[in-house]
Amino acid sequence: MSAPNHQPDVEKDHAGSDSVNGNRYDLHHEHHDSETALKRIRTAGSISVSPELFEKIYLSPKNRVSNNIRSTFGNPTPLALIGFLIALTPLSNVLLGWQGSGGLGAAEVGVYYFFGGLLMLIASILEFILGNTFPFVVFGSFGAFWLAFGATLTPYFNASAAYLPDNPAAAASDPVFASTFAFFHVYMAVLDFIYMIIALRTNIVFVLIFTSLTAGFSCLSALFFSMGRSDPNVTYQHAAGGLFFTTCLLGWYLFFVQLLAAVDFPLNLPVGDLSRYIKGASERAKGE
Repeated sequence: MSAPNHQPDVEKDHAGSDSVNGNRYDLHHEHHDSETALKRIRTAGSISVSPELFEKIYLSPKNRVSNNIRSTFGNPTPLALIGFLIALTPLSNVLLGWQGSGGLGAAEVGVYYFFGGLLMLIASILEFILGNTFPFVVFGSFGAFWLAFGATLTPYFNASAAYLPDNPAAAASDPVFASTFAFFHVYMAVLDFIYMIIALRTNIVFVLIFTSLTAGFSCLSALFFSMGRSDPNVTYQHAAGGLFFTTCLLGWYLFFVQLLAAVDFPLNLPVGDLSRYIKGASERAKGE
């Protein structure tokens, strides 16, 4: 049973009470057994919420917060997802060379700035306010990635033209520029590998997203290194495009699932909840 005067801090559409005893249940605090609390939570419409719902909503293991802010504000996670998807999906198509596209999607640079960068940074700040550390870090880092990627493709920043000042049009294919730019993608792959490990506490779809991103950035870095040797390997480009497109398919599915949960739609799609299988350190300590 929750402490006196404690207000639930779950998302407002998913906080409720026991219809028999009138008890309030808080998803994020340790005042009750977590499995029991999750099973007994009621939505505003008295619909039972499954244990997987928390992972679907926040893409993060449950955490402790000291206020009821989650019952006040909406969930920013879908905003970050749509910003990421509208930026990455066209880029994956470009890397695959569909319909004669190319040039690292330079024509989409505005999308990289305002969908990939702006929306993801806004969502990251909101996740920080809600106390969701993992989504906050993930969305913030990818928001920065899209801004950096877009800036590299923007002539004003002189990123590529600086390597061939006498021939700006050919700068993007300069071997020195390509080899240098490759390292950015190498460490994005490293970052995604770390995220993949952390996501093992969330759900299968999220893990697969980071798995495909790790492989995609590895292929993209291999592409730029091959360009640095003046021997561009289009196989790496198509592999990166295919892997990123796989990421997008998973991301669109996760986005759809989140919006269904947000409006309490009577359709329950699985994401492969992993939190019940990989227990947190504090939960293991309590069990002992």
